[in-house]
Amino acid sequence: MKNKFFSIFDYFLIILVLSLVGIGVCFIYSSSINSDGVSVTREYYKQMIWAGVGFVLMIIVAVYDYRKTNTSLSTYLYFIMIAILIYTLIFGKNVNNAKSWIGIGGVGIQPSEFCKIIYIVYLAKYLFNSKMENQLIRFSKATLIMLIPMGLVLIQPDLGTATVYIPILLIMCFFAGIPLRYILYMLSFGCLSILFAVMPVINNVIYHGSLKFVSILSVGKLRAVLLLTSSLICLLAVIVARFFHIKKSSYWILYIFSIISLALICSLVLGKVLKPYQIQRLIVFINPDVDPLDTGWNIIQSKIAIGAGGLFGRGFLNGTQSHYRFLPQQSTDFIFSILSEEWGFLGGLLIFGIYFLILIRILIIMKQCTSEFGVYIASGILAMFGYHFFVNVGMVMGITPCTGIPLFFVSYGGSSLLTAMVSIGVLMSINYRKKELA
Repeated sequence: MKNKFFSIFDYFLIILVLSLVGIGVCFIYSSSINSDGVSVTREYYKQMIWAGVGFVLMIIVAVYDYRKTNTSLSTYLYFIMIAILIYTLIFGKNVNNAKSWIGIGGVGIQPSEFCKIIYIVYLAKYLFNSKMENQLIRFSKATLIMLIPMGLVLIQPDLGTATVYIPILLIMCFFAGIPLRYILYMLSFGCLSILFAVMPVINNVIYHGSLKFVSILSVGKLRAVLLLTSSLICLLAVIVARFFHIKKSSYWILYIFSIISLALICSLVLGKVLKPYQIQRLIVFINPDVDPLDTGWNIIQSKIAIGAGGLFGRGFLNGTQSHYRFLPQQSTDFIFSILSEEWGFLGGLLIFGIYFLILIRILIIMKQCTSEFGVYIASGILAMFGYHFFVNVGMVMGITPCTGIPLFFVSYGGSSLLTAMVSIGVLMSINYRKKELA
């Protein structure tokens, strides 16, 4: 019985995770040091406490049979999650211009972080139990499951966390056998919607109005003409398919121009929902020097920190960007910048290597798992971890927008750390029961 208990755990995965957590605590401590060499915060103490709590939760979740969530339990959790997100919108605390936090005693909790794993489990349940449905209807319902929590998070507004729900949906649907054309439709629609919403601002702020073709998106009448034209083309494609039986060509014309039409409509909504500072964040990575003292400041200082690290780094606790407080949110969003300055390129490569091994390990768990329900959950966790890593690291390097997404296991924050640790527990539960049919 004792041997069976210890066989539940994936020790290789645990070592990788604890390595990242340990590195995170070290650099959260480094971020607390000021120019006089004195620690001015106790965030690293809190992070160690969260790590301890997270480790216990990870063990408990690993022991629990994940297949029991393929019941009404995941449904109850999903709707409880929705209720908590609504409660947060009404009674939550405003932190960094977003109403994303609620207080439990003296502890601040970010519910949207915990909601990710509940969303993954509930979506996996739906995909598993809907295999015989029409694939378009199946994908539409899966999208609706995403849109409800994502919309509530977006209203807070927490743009970074809201975007995480999209890759989770697309990757899980891919592994669930949803036709690729539906997934690419959603991806293209999302990308075009954002592009249409921000291009006028990019033209004005970055290129000072020199991109004349962008005026079609910024002038109301021209945009209306474009929308009307693409909509008429869609209608014409339907007519041709219906009455002239030229279905294949008409289908792809409808496919392409319906994306354009819907993206034009959605971009108008995004232009109303997104705050000016959020749009500025989305575009300033293209040229941080357009606003070097405000929205571009983080990226500029982060690049300086990474560049100053060179190959071997300045040495642990010897960074200047963090100790002289040039980096805002340095223990959370920009923790990788501190690590790169003090440990250099090789330190950054170490983080890349550990994350790469974690993602590979998840893929191996998915390949060996005989339960489709388990595969769907693992694919959602894979998407969540991969998206957090690539967007956060890209953000600090100035190649992706600043969206406020933390680096799992490394960045300071109890909510994100507990979410990540629980996810690892779920993966171990799946791995232990991989040969048992669900």
